[in-house]
Amino acid sequence: MPHPVGADPRPLTGEPLALDLLNTRWMDAEGPHDLLESPDGLAIWLGSPPVREQTGALAPAADRATLDRLMETRTALEALASAAALDEPGAAGATAALNAILAHGRIRRALGADGLPESLVEVDDPSWGPAWYAADNWLKLVADRPDRIRPCANDACVLHFYDVSKNGTRRWCSMAGCGNRAKAQRHYARRTNAGG
Repeated sequence: MPHPVGADPRPLTGEPLALDLLNTRWMDAEGPHDLLESPDGLAIWLGSPPVREQTGALAPAADRATLDRLMETRTALEALASAAALDEPGAAGATAALNAILAHGRIRRALGADGLPESLVEVDDPSWGPAWYAADNWLKLVADRPDRIRPCANDACVLHFYDVSKNGTRRWCSMAGCGNRAKAQRHYARRTNAGG
């Protein structure tokens, strides 16, 4: 079913920012898709709720520099997520790449006018903002519950999710999509084996 122009066409949204960036690539019956293949797709991603909530005032224009920095970040996150899925330490190259991205920003602590502490993010250039926030979010996820960062159990699916279920047993990017397909395949296999 076609999506309205300017609408986010991705099948899985609303994940933490680092995983939301990973999920800008997906597969469906029509084949592989990449939301970040153009500045138009970048504009859709930058306008999505997780990105707007995280980047706030640092949201840059949907330009080539921002897109290149996000692609660099997504590549590093894909390698780190693959290593995590295999329960291996992060690949040295991906770790170095993520650290290089993080080096373009920092959190500055200050005392606000209201007398309360505040944390202010500063980046070298606004085009680093979304990439830095996604890299920083990855650090938070691996510090909190790295075992809850998971790829979808459907081998044909490339999506990732952060399992927030109470018992930590989520397997699918979505039950409506990959989960239902797996159930239908199991049902078909049982019926086929029972009939033959």
